[in-house]
Parts: sequence; C-alpha cells; structure tokens
Amino acid sequence: MQIMSTAARKAGRKLSRDFGEVEHLQVARKGPADFVSAADRKAEEIIFENLAEGRPGYGFLMEERGEVEGTDKTHRWIVDPLDGTLNFLHGMPHFAISIALEREGEIVAGLVYNPANDEMFHAEKGRGAWVNDRRLRVAGRTELHESVIATGTPFFGKKGHARFLKELHQVMPNVAGVRRYGAASLDLAWVAAGRFDAFWERDLKAWDIAAGLILVREAGGYIGELDGGKDVLTTGNIVAGNEAILKKLTEKLQAAA
Repeated sequence: MQIMSTAARKAGRKLSRDFGEVEHLQVARKGPADFVSAADRKAEEIIFENLAEGRPGYGFLMEERGEVEGTDKTHRWIVDPLDGTLNFLHGMPHFAISIALEREGEIVAGLVYNPANDEMFHAEKGRGAWVNDRRLRVAGRTELHESVIATGTPFFGKKGHARFLKELHQVMPNVAGVRRYGAASLDLAWVAAGRFDAFWERDLKAWDIAAGLILVREAGGYIGELDGGKDVLTTGNIVAGNEAILKKLTEKLQAAA
C-alpha cells in the first residue's frame, strides 16, 4: 500500500498542476483533448515507473499502455491514471487515480485517490477499507425509497443507450435519487464510504472498477454482475451496495431486460 500511495501522490501532484491550467485550454494550440491525453499519459508514466521500481517483475494492465507482461505471472497492477477525464477537462474537481493489485486472479489491494481534495480511499484484503485515516462502512439503509443510487450513462459513441433508459425508468420512481458524477472508481469509493447506497453501470473496463471492488467488499458491501455472471472485471457490468439494497436494485435492473 505504501508503494501504491506514493505512486498515486506523485502522479496526483502532476494532475493537480495540469488541472490548474484547464481554464486556459481554450487558447491552447492543439486543443483540450490533446492536453488531457498528455496529462493522463504523464500520470500513467509516473505511476508505471514507481510501481515497477517498487515491485520489479509485476505485470500491468493500464488504460494507455494496455497489457504489460511481467516476469512474475502471479501479480498484476491494474491502473487508471485519470478516471473522470471529462470532469477534469471541464474544471470539475471530481476525478481520480485508480490503482489495484491483482494476485493470482484476485484483487487483494486497491486505492482510489482524488488529488483535487486529497481524499485517498484504500483497502487491503482482510484489513478493511479507509479514506485517509478513517474506517469506512457501506450505508445501512435497506429500502430503495430511502436510497441514493449512483450510475454511469452511456456517452456519445457508446452502445447501450436504449437499455440504460429502460433501467433508469425502472429505478428512478423507486429511489430517493439517482446521481451521475462521471468517475466510476469514485462512485464505488463513495459506496464504500456510505455516501451512495449503491452503484450500477455497464460496459466498464477493468481499470475503472478493480480498486473499487475491494473498497466496497472491505467496507462490508457486495458486488454483483448485472446479468448474473461471475466475472465483473471481464464483463464490466457491475452493481454494488449493501446486501439488501443490491438485491432489490438488481431485481429492478433485471426487470428492464
């Protein structure tokens, strides 16, 4: 965890400096998309160098670099250097660095760090989930009508708009509120912290959710696959919450099929 947090804080300092330049992007010669690409590539480079130095031989799965084979076939880092790119681009301080460690196919440690407010969510298998120095527990609500549910909407160019609208139609009338904040890793961290009662989204990548999985589980929550499968990291179709809310939310979502 020390190696992960050091890497995240170093990359976070670079992202924070870049975030401070967002207001000037409209005059940048190459445009904002190139700026953000450069920002997350640099953050990923910093994370890659620090993790590789701290644990030589471990493999990597990274958003920009893709799969990097290591000599140690039992361990793999799963990294998203900038989750919430659109928020970052628009000057919204809701984005994160996500780092997870996979050992023999199981996520055993995870970290989600928002450098904008210096909140570091972290968890290790069997050791609980924390934000900075405070222990986390998922919310204890058991009724949907009392619950605030987070989700992610399919953006321009992604499939699944019609299905999402059907799911939303099933969920919205039955809950206290639905929120879409635009960073899946932080949504899951906020479920672990009890800020959201549950979260669902489809077609995510492993680096979007790997760290969040262990945060939720170590905070006493549960993870499900929206279509009843077992391998959420592969399908990217995730629902998360406490046991009671996850069951009720999943029933509503599956009724939309």
